[in-house]
Amino acid sequence: MPKALVVHSYGGPEVMRLEERPAETPGPGQVRIRHTAIGLNFSDIYRRKGIYRTGLPLIVGSEGAGTVLAVGPGVGALVPGDRVAYGGPLGSYCEERLVAASQLVKLPAAISDQTAAAMMLKGLTVHYLLYWSYAVKPGDIVVIHAAAGGVGLIFCQWAKTLGATVIGTVGSDDKAAIARRYGCDHPIVYTREDFAARVMALTGGVGAHAVYDSIGKDTIVKSIACTRPRGTIVSFGQASGPLPQLDTDLLRGSKFFTKPGLGDHTATKDMLNTGANRLIDLVARGTVKIEVNQTFAFTDAADAHRAIEARKTTGSTVLIP
Repeated sequence: MPKALVVHSYGGPEVMRLEERPAETPGPGQVRIRHTAIGLNFSDIYRRKGIYRTGLPLIVGSEGAGTVLAVGPGVGALVPGDRVAYGGPLGSYCEERLVAASQLVKLPAAISDQTAAAMMLKGLTVHYLLYWSYAVKPGDIVVIHAAAGGVGLIFCQWAKTLGATVIGTVGSDDKAAIARRYGCDHPIVYTREDFAARVMALTGGVGAHAVYDSIGKDTIVKSIACTRPRGTIVSFGQASGPLPQLDTDLLRGSKFFTKPGLGDHTATKDMLNTGANRLIDLVARGTVKIEVNQTFAFTDAADAHRAIEARKTTGSTVLIP
């Protein structure tokens, strides 16, 4: 029987237990796929810890690529043998699973399974950040935290194609060098320098047009501070912990604050296709490169989580079933 990593109680990486799960028959509109690669994201850790609570038992993970094994009634666009990928549906830490056909994207030959598993959730996230949370225009100055991470490296490259100047925060000189190679104009090592003060200096005291903050508790107040009047603060993660209660006076200067999520930007097939088509085109042409810098065996997912939490990773991390 196919195996899955199941969480029965919230906690550390060790709570993900390998269990056999019976293969399921796809129902109307569903597809059964066998994973060839599974993407890891910080949201997996939030769910494992119970910061994001979705009920127990739980299979974490929201990103993967694989091969279609069977299709249910009413599925006309996919057939067994097709290569597909997705970003969003919860439950990817498994060898086989059911996914709604409407949530799957067919892969071109130019994109490998590992690349696809590492790019869908992260790339679709970057798409909504750059197009829908704040629509980046040529000449804009934007800030991205964790610029050398999976989302960060995609963001830097994609923002440059839109004509932006990119400022990114990173945790070390090595990560600064990586971010710079992928389009970050001004990496800031936050362990050595106050990032908000540096952003203000780089922008002549005006601030950034948009600050994209996935760190949360430790950075959000300074992120707001280095956003220009009528600029936008996009809070899309909380790697350092949940946001504190914010005084709305921090937004003086007619600043906009938004807290978006991927589900709201892939809620319809048209929305999913808009983001996926743009992403696949950029990756297939080599304009945006997906860096899979760490791979772990499926059964070593706990070690992968430890590495991510310790900030020892760059780019994307993938499990191989």
